[in-house]
Amino acid sequence: MPMKSIFNKPLLHLILIALIGILSYSNTFNSPFQWDEEFFIAKNPIIKDLSYFLEPSKAKGLELYPALKSRYIGYLTFALNYKLHGLDVRGYHIFNLTIHILNAMLVYFLVVLTFRTPFLSLRCRNIGRSNLIALFSALVFVSHPIQTEAVTYIFQRLASLCAFFYLFSLVLYIKWRLASYNPLPRGEGARGRVIPLLLYLASILSAILAMKTKENAFTLPLVIALYEFFFFKGSLGKRVLYLIPLLLTMLIIPLTLIGIDKPVGEIISGLGDVTEGYGGISRWDYLLTQFRVVVTYIRLLFLPINQNIGYDYPISNSFLNPQVFLSFLFLIFVFSSAFYFLIRSKFSPVLRFISFGIFWFFITLSVESSIIPIPMWINEYRVYLPSVGVFIVFVVGASIFLQKIKKRYLQIGVVFFLAIITVSLSYASYSRNSVWTSKISLWEDTVRKSPRMATAHNILALAYSSNGLVDKAIEHFQKALRLEPFFADAYNNLGIEFYKKGFVNQAIEHFQSALKVKPDFEEIHNNLGNAYYKKGLFNQAIEHFQSALRLKPDYSEAHFNLGLLYLDIGEQRKAYEEFEKTLQINPNFYQARKYLMDINKTNSPYPANYPTKQ
Repeated sequence: MPMKSIFNKPLLHLILIALIGILSYSNTFNSPFQWDEEFFIAKNPIIKDLSYFLEPSKAKGLELYPALKSRYIGYLTFALNYKLHGLDVRGYHIFNLTIHILNAMLVYFLVVLTFRTPFLSLRCRNIGRSNLIALFSALVFVSHPIQTEAVTYIFQRLASLCAFFYLFSLVLYIKWRLASYNPLPRGEGARGRVIPLLLYLASILSAILAMKTKENAFTLPLVIALYEFFFFKGSLGKRVLYLIPLLLTMLIIPLTLIGIDKPVGEIISGLGDVTEGYGGISRWDYLLTQFRVVVTYIRLLFLPINQNIGYDYPISNSFLNPQVFLSFLFLIFVFSSAFYFLIRSKFSPVLRFISFGIFWFFITLSVESSIIPIPMWINEYRVYLPSVGVFIVFVVGASIFLQKIKKRYLQIGVVFFLAIITVSLSYASYSRNSVWTSKISLWEDTVRKSPRMATAHNILALAYSSNGLVDKAIEHFQKALRLEPFFADAYNNLGIEFYKKGFVNQAIEHFQSALKVKPDFEEIHNNLGNAYYKKGLFNQAIEHFQSALRLKPDYSEAHFNLGLLYLDIGEQRKAYEEFEKTLQINPNFYQARKYLMDINKTNSPYPANYPTKQ
């Protein structure tokens, strides 16, 4: 293979990485907000006011205040997006894709720098191919379709942005350590001391930013420590001293989650609450389930077919379940191979890079796939950062095979094969991204792949409803309830659809069913109040509007609807008070302002609002 070819020009490599990334995601810029992005972004008051980031304590009463504390940097980027272009999704997608391309470039530099470390630079015969290995590692990363959920799904920017700070911190640390081996020439002593120090401090700063972006950054100091002992040398005392400031950053996440303003006793007990997790599943069952989940992740990395935003993944309860036990054995084999390659690296140094890649995968995945339960057992975006290790293993393995081939035309064939893989992955990403172009297409795809997932039917029904396809919406709400008979949201949403069609009695029946499952659901009380109001049952309507307001005193829609009802029955003073409260909560509620102006001129209010959707 000609080493003086185009493959040895880093600038062209970076341009190629960016180009492949842009082509793979060129059809995503108008993809709408999906799933929970309405809650986390579109209707999130925190991102609409930058003052919350200057003074976070102002957000204490808001539902997303805990998330603001633990994921401050991620939410700050959403706030900056909103400040620049409101809810125009194109800006959010451009930011996400930019981060993804930068991450691929950091993967490139990670590989290049690793081949310059003391362990590999003097022993490894692949050093001449390091740029080529780095190029294909980055190209596979940027083009692989498993990354689409972390890039196209706007809110999962948290995963890709955390990966950016994670990779940047590691790359800066490596640059700092390499600088200690290659000091600047005599006469540049001051500069030679300042630049390495700045690299080291920047690495720590980037680690802190990663910790304040997403919780899986917790493993970063461990990965840096592993890298230090894999690829560098020196006295143990000095190396530990280098690592102490980075290891101390591991305190940021647990202390943020439990609150550092609490007494010591509460902090200690709070650590147990943090590791307890949530999601209605025990730690043991979650761990058993994750054995199978991690095998699924590995399968998706090597065979990315049947991707899904909503996997219908059953919980595992027994270690002796054949799928669980075989998955466990497979993972033990893969994990053990890392030790084997580490031992063999004494004879073939590049195997140490493969060993590191395997350890990287398991360490970076450990926060979300271990014993701490998370509500959804499997999500593709969780493999975004761990995939770096797998792709490095794959490409380095291919380079070893290339090294053993003596015939030039076969070497060219291997490079051509990697290029074909990159193009194929890029096309697969483009195809997967086409599913994200609308809510209906994404959730039709999900329902087709997870037909027994009640949540998927519910979200698809909401998508149909928002596009005026009421009958289709009713059909899928009913399917959701057949699959999950105690699904309060589905009962509520189905009631709304019947209300739209004028079937008020059926709407009331479904709202009442929803209240039996979730009696403290303020929106159902508001919807039930509207339904009773429509039937002229004013006392029952007032009772439910007031119940909604007891549960949520700042519920502007309930105040407004109660004001309409009071106006309809001649209670103008009470109506006036409710419209005033509506405007105090939401000054832009123009209908309430109109009624305040007209309250002495008419006794015929406009029709009540349709019930609000969950």
